[in-house]
Amino acid sequence: MSLGFSGEVTEFYHRYHRYRRYRRGYPTAVFDAIAAEFALAGDDVVLDLGCGTGQLAVPMAARVRAVAGMDPSPDMLSRARRAAADAGVTNASWLLGGDTDVTALNSLLHGLGAVTIGQALHWMDHATLFPAVKPMLRQGGGIAVVTNGVPLWLQDSDWSRALLDVLSAWFGRPLTAACGTDGASQDRYRAALVGAGYDVGLRTVDYTGDLTAEEIIGGVYSAMGEDELPPSGERPAFENRIRSAIEPHAPFREPVRVTILTGRVP
Repeated sequence: MSLGFSGEVTEFYHRYHRYRRYRRGYPTAVFDAIAAEFALAGDDVVLDLGCGTGQLAVPMAARVRAVAGMDPSPDMLSRARRAAADAGVTNASWLLGGDTDVTALNSLLHGLGAVTIGQALHWMDHATLFPAVKPMLRQGGGIAVVTNGVPLWLQDSDWSRALLDVLSAWFGRPLTAACGTDGASQDRYRAALVGAGYDVGLRTVDYTGDLTAEEIIGGVYSAMGEDELPPSGERPAFENRIRSAIEPHAPFREPVRVTILTGRVP
């Protein structure tokens, strides 16, 4: 099933502006926490579900024997493959598929050190996925559900509230979906992990970033499906609306909390 994350959206996911990606990357401490939780070592293999353009998979590859990134979008996988090559990563493989395809990998991938899911679980059937993954994991391995801050338009700042007003007016509806970062979603994920027999833990990593207006606009584009992107002729007006609304509230500081919800096989 296509989620609309292809074509131009792929580049918005990965593109840099002044050396910063429009989609947030992950601090080194996040990979340290995942590696420590599951005692990942040089003989482990990690499966990154919903890998996108490789923000989790590519850095994780340096810590384990191999990483397999899996995504339902061929364009995302193509960009991830290029990102790995650019980073000199040679131990990453890329698989076309979604969460419903995981059981087909049982005979291919078993004894995994970890399965990581970065800001993508809200697209998946987590209640089915968690027990399906468990037989693929080694003892002491597990699942890491990683959320990298809340959406740009749902933050507790004046510029974020101004951005929300612009986007709600543009789409003609209030934007409330938090992409799995909200407390209710996290509670559901935790309960499902417990129900599937995992030992559940939570780690957090906090950092603060400084954004430009261009980075905020690029971040908005990266969160849209292909069918939601404004037509090219309307984009200057759309971008000017955002700039006019947020610029009185500069500078654009963004406190980010990365949450790492883990389920470990006892």
